[in-house]
Amino acid sequence: MLTVLAFLTLQVVAQTTGQSTLSDANPDSATHPNWAPLQQKFGEQLIRGLPYAQPCFSEGFNSTACNTVRAAYTNEGSRANTTAAYIHTQWETCQTTSQQCLLNFLDLNDSSPTKSPQHCQPGSVPSYFIDVKSADDVQYAFQFAKSHQVPLVIRNTGHDYEGRSSAPGSLALWTHHLKNISYNTQFVPQGCSKASPGITVGAGVQWEDAYAFADSHNITIVGGSDKSVGVAGGWLQGGGHSALSNTMGLGVDRVLQYKVVTPDGHLRIANSCQNQDLFFALRGGGGGTFGVVLEATVLASPPVQLQTVIVSFTSQNTTLSKELWQILADSALTWADQGWGGFSMSNLAILINPVMSKDKVSASMKPLLDFAATIQDSATAQDVQVVVTEFPTWKSFFDAFTSDHVASVGSNLAISSRLIPKSSFSTSQSRESLVNALLSANTATPGLIILLTAPASFKPTERTSVTPAWRDSIYHVTAVATWNWNATTEEKKASYRKSSASIDNLRKITPDAAYVNEADVYEPNYQEAFWGDNYAELLQIKNKYDPDHLLDCWHCVGWNPRSSRYSCYLDV
Repeated sequence: MLTVLAFLTLQVVAQTTGQSTLSDANPDSATHPNWAPLQQKFGEQLIRGLPYAQPCFSEGFNSTACNTVRAAYTNEGSRANTTAAYIHTQWETCQTTSQQCLLNFLDLNDSSPTKSPQHCQPGSVPSYFIDVKSADDVQYAFQFAKSHQVPLVIRNTGHDYEGRSSAPGSLALWTHHLKNISYNTQFVPQGCSKASPGITVGAGVQWEDAYAFADSHNITIVGGSDKSVGVAGGWLQGGGHSALSNTMGLGVDRVLQYKVVTPDGHLRIANSCQNQDLFFALRGGGGGTFGVVLEATVLASPPVQLQTVIVSFTSQNTTLSKELWQILADSALTWADQGWGGFSMSNLAILINPVMSKDKVSASMKPLLDFAATIQDSATAQDVQVVVTEFPTWKSFFDAFTSDHVASVGSNLAISSRLIPKSSFSTSQSRESLVNALLSANTATPGLIILLTAPASFKPTERTSVTPAWRDSIYHVTAVATWNWNATTEEKKASYRKSSASIDNLRKITPDAAYVNEADVYEPNYQEAFWGDNYAELLQIKNKYDPDHLLDCWHCVGWNPRSSRYSCYLDV
C-alpha cells in the first residue's frame, strides 16, 4: 500500500518531459480565438498542457520518449518540474467522465493502459500554462481570465491532495521557476522598524533547496518533510506543519512578509505593518485564493541539534501497534511539553527534539525504549530496530529521513485527516478511545500516519488564520486509499468513501478540525473544520481583494461549488 510517507526511495531526476509550446498543440485548441492574445503576449512562456504520459500514446509504449516518462513516472522531482504532471494523478484526469492519460503505476511495464480502446485525453489538465517570470505576467493573466471567462489556477510543484491546481479548460499560472533565494540577518519588513533574520524565497523554491541554502548559512528554517514541496505556495499559505512545529511554530507563524499580486491587479506587500488583513488571510487562509504569491520571507533561526529516537519493527502485528500507540498516547502531553515532535505509523515511531539536551533523552523516552527492549527480547521480535542519536542540524536529519520515507508519487490517492486535541489525552479513558479509533482507522485503510506536528508548546505572538484547533492539538492524523488507472467511477467513489469512513473513527471523538491541505476532498462542514471562527473574516477579505472571484478552488474561502471548473469532481 502506498502511503503519504510510503517506504519508497526515489532518485530525484530534474527532468522536464511532456511539455509543448502553443505551436505544437492540438490545432483545434491552438486556433481557439480566446487563446490568441496569450500567444502574442507570452510566446515561448506559454506552454500547452499536454498530459505527462502523452508520449506513451503518441509515440508508442517502447519509444524513447515513453521510456523516459516510465522511468520517472513515480519520481517526485520529474513531476514537480513538469507543467502538466501532478503528484497524485487523479488531478490529471476527469474523474466523472474517465477522460485520462495514465499509466499503471503499480506496473510500469504494463502497456495495456495505452492500447485501444484507451487513448490520451487531457482530463483536468489546464489547457495552457504561463511560465511566470514577473508580476506583470500575473496581472495580464488576471485581465485575460476576466475578459475571456477562463478559469484560472495556480500551480507550482503539483503537490496537491485536493485538486486545487488543475481544472479542465483552465489557464494555469506556473510559478515553479521563481527560484530567487537570499538571506538577510537584519530583514525589516517594508513599512516596519523591527529587524529579524529572514530568508526570502521565490514561489518556486522547494524545501530541498531551501534547506541546503539555510544549512550553508548555519541557520534553521521550519518546513515540510518532503523535499520537492514548494516553500511559499500552498504549504505556507495553508498553515504548514513540520516535525519542528511543536517548539518552533507552524509555517504561518514564521512568515515576515509576502509579495503578492491580488486579483484586482495590484502588486502588494503584505506584512504586520501594511495590508495587515491580507497578511492575516495569507497566513492560513489557503493557497490559490487571495492572490498569487511571488515570494515570501520567513524567519530564520539559529542551528538546532536534534535528539532523535527511532523505534521500528517489521511485524505487522495489531497487538504491538496498539502497545506502541498506547505508549505514545499516554506520554503525549508530557512529550509535547518537553519539545518532542515527529511521526508514527503502526510499526514505526520517529521522535525528534530540538530543545532537549542529550543526557535527558533516555529518561524522557523511557516508556518507548522499554517497549522496544521488551519486544527485542520476546519471541515475537522481528527485525526490531532502535536508534538513539543526535543530528547536528535539521538538514542532516531531513536527509536521513527522506532517504527512506517519501510521499507516494504517480498514484491516484484519496486522503482524509483529523486534528487530535489535548483533551483526547487527558484521561485514561479518552486515551484508550483514541488508540482504539486509530487502530480501527488503520484496519480500514492501512497506512495511517500520526504526525506529531501541531504547535503544541509554541506560543504565537501574532494572529494567523488557521483553525484555532491547531493551537490545542497534539496530533495531525492522515488516512489514505488508492485506486489504479483502470478503476471504474464507482471504485473511485468507493476509495474516497473508504478514506472518509476511516477518519470517521476519529471524527466521532474529536472536535470538527482538519488540515486544509491534507483533508478529505469531501470534508463535511469544511468551513469550520479548516478555519473555525476565522472563516467569516476570511470571506470578507476574499471579497475585498477578489471581488470578481477570479481565483476559485475546491473548498476554498468563498468558492462557487456550481462553477464548471469542478465538473471533474465526483459526486460522492
